[in-house]
Amino acid sequence: MTTFDDREHAFENKYARDEEMAFRVVARRNKLLGQWAAGLMKLTPEETDAYSKAVVQAEFEEAGDEDVVRKLLGDLTAAGVETDEATVRAALDANAVEARRQLMEAR
Repeated sequence: MTTFDDREHAFENKYARDEEMAFRVVARRNKLLGQWAAGLMKLTPEETDAYSKAVVQAEFEEAGDEDVVRKLLGDLTAAGVETDEATVRAALDANAVEARRQLMEAR
């Protein structure tokens, strides 16, 4: 293998690791968001676990965060929790930071 091939292979590996890490951060963030929303809705621990898994699954409906925001906003509103899109997006941002921190500490 040439040096160029080695560098190309290294960049491909780094890209794959970065993409995997980004996926893990989003999944962890969504789990934390589900737990946050479940707390606001006063769900039981079993319901909280199921709800946080449903929020993680909501990420796969469409690209971006809109599907998750829409789900959380709809569920919170349906449960009678006073909230708005800005509050949900602030929680999304805060939990993204926390998810990244947790994953970095786990390494």
